[in-house]
Amino acid sequence: MSAAPEPRLGIAILTMGNRPREVAALLESVAKQDVPPARVVVVGNGSPLPEFPEFPAEVTTVELAENLGVSGGRNVAWRRLREFGDVDVVVDLDDDGLLVDADVFRRVRDLYADDPRLGIVSFRIADETGETQRRHVPRLRASDPMRGGEVTTFLGGAHGLSMAMLEQIGGWPDEFFFTHEETDLAWRALDARWKVVYAPELLLQHPRTSPARHAVYHRMTARNRVWLARRHLPLPLVPLYLTTWTLLTLARTRSLTGLRAWAGGFLEGLRTSCGRRRPMRWGTVWHMTKLGRPPII
Repeated sequence: MSAAPEPRLGIAILTMGNRPREVAALLESVAKQDVPPARVVVVGNGSPLPEFPEFPAEVTTVELAENLGVSGGRNVAWRRLREFGDVDVVVDLDDDGLLVDADVFRRVRDLYADDPRLGIVSFRIADETGETQRRHVPRLRASDPMRGGEVTTFLGGAHGLSMAMLEQIGGWPDEFFFTHEETDLAWRALDARWKVVYAPELLLQHPRTSPARHAVYHRMTARNRVWLARRHLPLPLVPLYLTTWTLLTLARTRSLTGLRAWAGGFLEGLRTSCGRRRPMRWGTVWHMTKLGRPPII
């Protein structure tokens, strides 16, 4: 019996056109990988893109007339990769990230080759000093960022997505625009019995930042958190999940302006359409609980 063909990688980079040097450096680190990708797509999210003449492989560029957010832009990227017909795994990379090691794509390829039910693999993100922020470890017990394994969500900055999984469950939630789009995708993947794995040996170097640097962060966080619950949780868990996160937000947020924006987003999440409701199975709830993160936190 012949061996199964090795998974082919397609790289997706989303940018707003304000980081040309960072994108060029990222593409250079992509070119240095010991397993070359089948395709590279760079999406200008509401912005024009420069030429990339120094990149040794062809870069497909897509310029969007408007900013569709993280979700909408990444949907454009993976669908463009799908059109080529020669990509099995989509690797999303933040436009200001950098691949330090040359074997990252080989490791990603091997992970997917070894497990046909691997849907999502989350990279480790570390700053220039090698430190990983707590929020960049996709599980509750985050003291050791080098402990990998199955998880219930993943990092938006660097990850792999099975094309077969995306075909089954659909892509990113367009309406989310920004924040919690990863959790929405992960919950759908888990409910369809795909695995979500945190692999800390896959490193993306990324400048140390705070998500609150975005003006819409507090409002989008609250609105999308409510939408997550309304879209995916069994009815008894919806108030538990929202109460837990309300208390956590009140305890963590020091800015009165931020709290006001959060409250407005929470109300927006309750009053506006969240899209199609498709609650996860109770078996998925139990599986997530066994993985250490029941969907109430």
